[in-house]
Amino acid sequence: MSGWRRLGLIAGGGDLPARVAEACAAEGRLGLVVALKGFADPTRYDGAIERGLGQFGKVIEDLRAAGCDAVCFAGIVTRPDFRTLVPDWGGAKLLPKAVAAAVKGDDALLRVIVGGFEDAGFHVVGAQEVCEGLLAAAGPVGALSPDDAQLADARKALEIAAATGALDIGQGAVVCEGLVLAVEAQEGTDLMLARVAALPEALRGTPQARRGALAKRPKPQQERRIDLPVIGVSTVQGAAKAGLAGIAVPAGGALILGREAVAEAADAAGLYVIGLPVEEG
Repeated sequence: MSGWRRLGLIAGGGDLPARVAEACAAEGRLGLVVALKGFADPTRYDGAIERGLGQFGKVIEDLRAAGCDAVCFAGIVTRPDFRTLVPDWGGAKLLPKAVAAAVKGDDALLRVIVGGFEDAGFHVVGAQEVCEGLLAAAGPVGALSPDDAQLADARKALEIAAATGALDIGQGAVVCEGLVLAVEAQEGTDLMLARVAALPEALRGTPQARRGALAKRPKPQQERRIDLPVIGVSTVQGAAKAGLAGIAVPAGGALILGREAVAEAADAAGLYVIGLPVEEG
């Protein structure tokens, strides 16, 4: 963690923000947690302030008052209905750019948001910079590794995810014996896996005879300081219910929430989780 002194955490849903806050607090560098209304529970963080998505100006004031010189975005935030936002003065300045960018895709929208904080004088850092231990390493997580056929599915799923990611569609895909079963869009990984679980067993694996792979990877053009793919125990559970043989992510290109817990869940379910070296476009 270099180049900045005090962090403001913009927290969405899920467990990732809490891990970032814990790691940064341990270093004595956590200045403030801004819990996004409707996504993060402010009572989960000491001294957190709750703000709405349209309150960009207030958030900037909060961060400056707390002495922050850097910000980190972590957690799940779904795209809002811009027509329902009630922006403050800062939000009103940023909103037209955000609306125009949103038409181009999520990545363009996130770049506008990142640019807004940078224009306000803040360093923008990725969760992986604060929590280096969360970044996926090469090799298996847990006791199991894919065989050659399973590895072929994993690599094809990574290839499909790269192709859909290049179109700013999503970060995940599921492949079973070479057949593409699902690609992730706005529904997210959990609901995509639920769709796979609802497919006929002739197309997918079962808990008794696991087949297929889930892969998650960053979009090729993605701003890496925000929205890296994340997997955790719930991802393993979803893959297990879908009958998949395993989960693959690019080494250095995804976050694993609770490596030991993920390994334990994967071993219990009888599926592999692996970080694979891949070329990033």
